[in-house]
Amino acid sequence: MPPYNLIEKRRYLEGGRINAKLDEIAKSIIEQVSDPKDVVLVGIRTGGVPLAERLRKRLKKTTGVETPLGILDITLYRDDVFRGLEQPEVGPTKIDFVLGDRLVVLVDDVLYTGRTVRAAIDALMDFGRPRRILLAVLVDRGGRELPIAADIVGERVEARSDETVEVRLAENDGDDAVVVMGEKRKGG
Repeated sequence: MPPYNLIEKRRYLEGGRINAKLDEIAKSIIEQVSDPKDVVLVGIRTGGVPLAERLRKRLKKTTGVETPLGILDITLYRDDVFRGLEQPEVGPTKIDFVLGDRLVVLVDDVLYTGRTVRAAIDALMDFGRPRRILLAVLVDRGGRELPIAADIVGERVEARSDETVEVRLAENDGDDAVVVMGEKRKGG
């Protein structure tokens, strides 16, 4: 359980830089597909969903294609679901399109241990077998516990294991920024 006395340590991607990184991510997605009609976006609840929505708008603007967008809740697929959580909060999953033989771009805000992505892949397979899955993350903070790597990364951020990385988005927080939070050290 994270400590409650976290303070802001460092900020990244302020003042429109998140949008610039999402432009780069969208460009990278387009470069990796032969037909944009084969692409579907799936945002991992909760942080990946608004990023996937922003990517969808960018893809439509560039390709003219209305990319299907799904929402994936991975709560019950996590390997730690019953450790330390009194009652897991399960949110909605909404994938109302066929995954079979499509390129799925799995979108999340922060890649850390790899456990969320592993759970997301397990959950996706219950909806069908995609031709390929690309992982796009806004932030890769390192610290992997599983051999999982993102195909597309907006920004790499250094953070210690006792720090958290938060992606704050205008949709929820009033403005965009990536913030590293940590405990206030004694004497500092």
